[in-house]
Amino acid sequence: MSLRYSRRKAIASCLFIQSFVTFACIADDDVVPSDPAPQWYRGNIHTHSLWSDGDDFPEMIAEWYRTHDYNFLALSDHNVLGQGMRWMKLSSIESRGGKQVLEKYKARFGEHWIETKGAPDSPDYAIRLKPLDEFRSLVEQRGKFIMIPGEEISDSAEGVPVHMNATNLVKLVEPLSGSTVREAISNNLRTVEEQAKRAGREILVHLNHPNFGYAITAEDIAAVVQERFFEVYNGHPAVGHHGDEEHPSVERLWDIANTIRIGELDAEPIFGIATDDSHNYHGKPDGASTGRGWVMVRARFLTPEHLIRAMKAGDFYASSGVALKDVAYDETTRTLTVHVDAAPGETYTTQFIGTMKSSDRSPKEREGTTKRLTKKYSAEVGAVFAEVEGAQASYKMNGDELYVRAVVTSSALVQNPPYDGQHKQAWTQPAVLSSP
Repeated sequence: MSLRYSRRKAIASCLFIQSFVTFACIADDDVVPSDPAPQWYRGNIHTHSLWSDGDDFPEMIAEWYRTHDYNFLALSDHNVLGQGMRWMKLSSIESRGGKQVLEKYKARFGEHWIETKGAPDSPDYAIRLKPLDEFRSLVEQRGKFIMIPGEEISDSAEGVPVHMNATNLVKLVEPLSGSTVREAISNNLRTVEEQAKRAGREILVHLNHPNFGYAITAEDIAAVVQERFFEVYNGHPAVGHHGDEEHPSVERLWDIANTIRIGELDAEPIFGIATDDSHNYHGKPDGASTGRGWVMVRARFLTPEHLIRAMKAGDFYASSGVALKDVAYDETTRTLTVHVDAAPGETYTTQFIGTMKSSDRSPKEREGTTKRLTKKYSAEVGAVFAEVEGAQASYKMNGDELYVRAVVTSSALVQNPPYDGQHKQAWTQPAVLSSP
């Protein structure tokens, strides 16, 4: 019996039975497979709404991601979870996003969904902000799109911002701070890990935009070895992604931190995440908008637990526009291989980057300043080992590498860039040679 005939027969049976009794008939392609193959899921885990300093309703933001080929989204407002009763004056909403914010909301979800209080012409006229548990059923789709609760734990230490995102939280985490940046990172990370243990729940914590205010040095990132994730790419235009004359780029911070971790501290590498850090959804010039940075996670099921476990295992990559068919490290052959899912009209260059054990890794203190600065390291830290043109590239380790990672750059420019001249890219996680 052909698959087409079987499906037609199944649908006909459903229609026949429905003429006698009302029941739910699940089509064949809606059944959850018992043994699904791993696949790539696209998600953003750093996003802001009207619950903190974003300029749109959370349902509207979720709808944008759902309809733009994302599979999961974490709304991560500053020091708040989207829970409980919250009202916001319309005047405050419009001061952020403009007069069209409420009209867009009404057009998508309708008058019956929106709750208001006060007279429309009153300065106290307010709209109720819906919590995640209330609106998630309107936007989630089984196997296609899910929402995950999150929070940006917005803290400070030593006079600089220390922000960390926690994804799949149960309860709000209050910032704990500390006498140093490293202590603040450790304290907040420990608090989240304690919550995860109490709840029996997978929670992922990552360090946000280290160059925001040039707050966090590579040495800070390296020192807190329990923190395994940080943002190698953040789509907000004000986070110092490329660094400046005194501060290294975020990607350079990554290489220095992993060189210290692996070469000096005998610790696991830190993984790189890409996010939007979106705040603006109504075309604000130079705003922090959507669709700029995301993670692609390889998992069998689209659930928070499976996604986070895969990320903790390093089975994901970060992207600002390049899609990969596959990325794999073969421990037997000591080879890192990247296969690009090539887009028509684009060409690709893959750089394999890392630090050799035999390289000059001695840092030099910066002179004449009291600022918190990453020390100066030689170009042998985070060096380009090989550069390959084309949609497939491999690098075989010779045994002297501390780690190797790949960054793929497209010939195509990003359509909605936070920086001029930005090309689409993808970043793999660092591969570390196993001890003999």
